[in-house]
Amino acid sequence: MEHPELALDNPPASAPVDAPEHWRRFAPDLDPAKVLFSELVPGGGHWSYRLPRGTALRITALDAGANLSVVLYSAQEKLERYNMPDSLKAQHTAHYTRGHVLMSDMGRSMASITADSLGWHDPLGLLLDNRLMREKYGDHAYQQYRNGMYRSGRDGLLIEIGKYGLAKRDLVAPVNFFSKVTVDEEGRFNYVPGHAQAGDYVDLRLDMDVIVAYSAAPHPLNPAPGYPANKIGLAVWRSGPAPADDYCRAFRPENARALHNSDMLYLI
Repeated sequence: MEHPELALDNPPASAPVDAPEHWRRFAPDLDPAKVLFSELVPGGGHWSYRLPRGTALRITALDAGANLSVVLYSAQEKLERYNMPDSLKAQHTAHYTRGHVLMSDMGRSMASITADSLGWHDPLGLLLDNRLMREKYGDHAYQQYRNGMYRSGRDGLLIEIGKYGLAKRDLVAPVNFFSKVTVDEEGRFNYVPGHAQAGDYVDLRLDMDVIVAYSAAPHPLNPAPGYPANKIGLAVWRSGPAPADDYCRAFRPENARALHNSDMLYLI
């Protein structure tokens, strides 16, 4: 769980702001004039941002088998948040890919998937919790293992949303980017190993001012015998809001309505 390759020297006195251009390693196609910042996330790591409408997030699997669990809340009114049942029902789908939007419980598009190299991201598999983590991987606590500790996706997201005054009752079902879960005829969930490869990516455009919280802990259904410490690359850039001819807007009539509802928040 140690990641010496993620360690960096202190910035020079001539450039005291520590803002390394990680994105050049995994998203070299982005316009340098529009990139705001980038991060390397170790397996099990977590963080959160408050990002404005019209920015986009490039999420890249730096290792095969990576997973990134993401939840969204309106930055203007935190009672409004990503709603998995409404998003899936409205778009007649059980997985996400390019063209889909992540809808709030107010019928607004919070974010849109504008690019996707993989074609399937899991909205159903929920989060690894502490009980299951200990059963599968053992107990690697901070007191003994320091940065090599194991952290569950649930704990990571609770820590992040707690920074904004949110608590357990506010934790919603996440989107598990890079993971694939199918459902058989008996209604059983089946995790598909080897789905994501290093270099796979997805672009998430933010259609509202949002709080984005994420955890790179493993998917709860991942059958790997050891704790998968797979890294993620993140880059944020100015993409602008959805244009009139946006692919996601034309993907389904429900998506057009959801994006229109978001646009109505920003008329002035």
